[in-house]
Amino acid sequence: MRFKIWFVILSFLGTTVAQACTSIVLSGTDNGRVYARTMEFGIPLKSAVLITPRGYAFKGVGIDGVPGSGKNWTSKYAVIGANAFGLPVYVDGLNEAGLAGGLLNAPNTAQYQNPKQDQSTHSIASQQLLIYALTNFANVAEVKDALPKTFVNSSPLKEWGGVAKSRMTLHDASGASLVVEYLDGKLVMTDNAIGTMTNDPAFAWHLQNIGNYANLSGTDKKPMTFNGQKFMAASSGNGLHGLPGSFLSPDRFIRASMLVMSTPPAASDVQERRAWHIMNNFDIPFGAIHLDSSSGYGGGVNSYEYTEWTVVANLKTKTYNIRSFENPGVLTVGFTEMDINSKNLRSIPLLK
Repeated sequence: MRFKIWFVILSFLGTTVAQACTSIVLSGTDNGRVYARTMEFGIPLKSAVLITPRGYAFKGVGIDGVPGSGKNWTSKYAVIGANAFGLPVYVDGLNEAGLAGGLLNAPNTAQYQNPKQDQSTHSIASQQLLIYALTNFANVAEVKDALPKTFVNSSPLKEWGGVAKSRMTLHDASGASLVVEYLDGKLVMTDNAIGTMTNDPAFAWHLQNIGNYANLSGTDKKPMTFNGQKFMAASSGNGLHGLPGSFLSPDRFIRASMLVMSTPPAASDVQERRAWHIMNNFDIPFGAIHLDSSSGYGGGVNSYEYTEWTVVANLKTKTYNIRSFENPGVLTVGFTEMDINSKNLRSIPLLK
């Protein structure tokens, strides 16, 4: 069941830090693109769909952790997305220019910059990275030009229980995709030809690992013949035999990449439907992953990690679609007929 909601009054209440997630992008033959991702974590994130209008004032969090002591800015673009813990920061979203993306948990590799006191006003907290990108920039090229001029500091996030360590994946309407990481205190930006992203290790490791699965293909292999005897496969599907199937980040990365590369060309509306089916392969059932309190993925408590929600965003139609663990019905929010210059803010709860 799909619920289409068109809001006249725009709202905001941003997003947050990244979790153990899987994300992809599919290109359409009509020059459209479809971005999709799952959201997993070990504690309830209490996410909502949040919208910010143009012209909304944001307070950057400086090195002292105080909003307003960092780099303040005013939103140039309206944004639809999802938050967590009721915080005014985006963990995932789409802006009116067609730039979409999210934050994905990277507790083992993310290490942010260390700006000095006199550089604090040119910095933002790590959890503000996505909201800064989506409200300020129309495409990947603008992000690549601007981020080297801004510091991302290690201000702790109370609700997170420490520094919100993540990486950012971005996709624009022109066909560009980018991965943004902070490794060893340095900004690392990498073009993403496949568009897939998961969690640790660093993105360069994932790219190198793809070569280990060059034998996989969506096309079935012909029967093996030896000494005149033919050996048939048990059924169709042997082209992807050996595709890693666990919930480990490297396995999810390979599985997502192979499914994306095996998807045939189609218009973006068709790719939108296909994206939902691809993301079904990364839905983590409750009970499949149990975390203890020492895990960087568990929120500091003994807990179960599961898929709390899944998003499919159409960059051509500028629609943001989300379904939650509580209710598999799809909530659709778009920019059409909205007053994107409204000064009013509004949070849209996920349907239950």
